[in-house]
Amino acid sequence: MAITIRQATPADVGQILVFIQALATYEREPNAVTATEADLLQHGFGENPYYTCVIAELDGVPAGFALYFFDYSTWLGRPGLYLEDLFVLPEHRGAGVGKALLQRLAAIALEKGCARMKWEVLDWNTSAIDFYRSMGAQMQKEWLNVRLSDDALRRLATYSGADATCGGAGGAYAQEAESVGGGE
Repeated sequence: MAITIRQATPADVGQILVFIQALATYEREPNAVTATEADLLQHGFGENPYYTCVIAELDGVPAGFALYFFDYSTWLGRPGLYLEDLFVLPEHRGAGVGKALLQRLAAIALEKGCARMKWEVLDWNTSAIDFYRSMGAQMQKEWLNVRLSDDALRRLATYSGADATCGGAGGAYAQEAESVGGGE
């Protein structure tokens, strides 16, 4: 069986969405996907793309994908590759597709001068954790994921305390931000 890894094109957005929906189902969140083909087309293939995607094919049939973007380490002074999604359809697992996708991303990371790759894995997904560890990945249990979305994001964006930079009620945000760190 021949594995091919190729850059996604605008014509692939339907397949990318199928992979995303299958991943959400696998991760026990089948109704969580609100992305549309139009979203994926605009944000991945528009004038200023936010993500890049590679598609894995097994004997010419779509078998999996990896969606990624670049971040930046202030401590290292170098970019990094952030893997947002990696998914292989169940019927193609065990054929080396996931490893081939990660190998291609590692090569892209090195081509782009990245210091590292990073991604998240659900704590119950022991087969994925074992798979990643077998390739030398390290779990970072000391770091917690932080997310701000929906109403909380809007509240923070529109917050206008009496003095938003120091003192007063607004100062709490600024002081908290200064004290939490987060460089890496």
